[in-house]
Amino acid sequence: MKYVEKTGKSVDEAVNAALAELNAKLEDVVIDVIEEANKGIFSIFGVREAKVRVTLKERESVRAIREFLQGLLSRMGLDPALDISYDDEDKKITVLVSGENMGALIGRRGDTLDAVQYLTSIIANKYEDEYIRVIIDTENYRQKREKALVAFAFKQAAKVVKYKKNIMLEPMNPHERKIIHSALQNHDYVTTYSLGQDPNRKVVIALKDRKDQRRRKPYSKRER
Repeated sequence: MKYVEKTGKSVDEAVNAALAELNAKLEDVVIDVIEEANKGIFSIFGVREAKVRVTLKERESVRAIREFLQGLLSRMGLDPALDISYDDEDKKITVLVSGENMGALIGRRGDTLDAVQYLTSIIANKYEDEYIRVIIDTENYRQKREKALVAFAFKQAAKVVKYKKNIMLEPMNPHERKIIHSALQNHDYVTTYSLGQDPNRKVVIALKDRKDQRRRKPYSKRER
């Protein structure tokens, strides 16, 4: 668990410095006093500052995530390390998984990783009063996948412009469709929209018709 050690003229001063660094409240931490402040004789000689170790308590949702993933990944034949962090400002829990054979966790086009993330989100939100987003990643897969999808979107858009023919992409999950829509939303010559129902919902990249006053607006959340 995350902790910091701080010194101060008093225990309270050291604790407050630690809370500020951890961005935590008093009820969220465990405090160990390593050394009490000592002003020495006549407050001149032998002055010693107080020293404390302040440790963040593990949130119930984080504990539940850890237990769930350790059990699930073990049944998948994996023995990874889990680095779990909680962001109170963004209401987000990020889980970074590292170890051998992470391809088994990622699955085809990230399908397994997305499924594990979905289940983990359900588990975590049982312990939260407000909805909290859960992100699970390994080997920086999500950033690599987003970069590949953006490049793919522009490549397909170029084909639409060149051949003057709409292109329907293969089915994608809502997150990946959003990446395609966002990548092309300001494109000069194409627009995007989605057709079908999940899990077979697809993105269409279409040539803008400048003569059509009713042409489709750039994507909205409704079209994901």
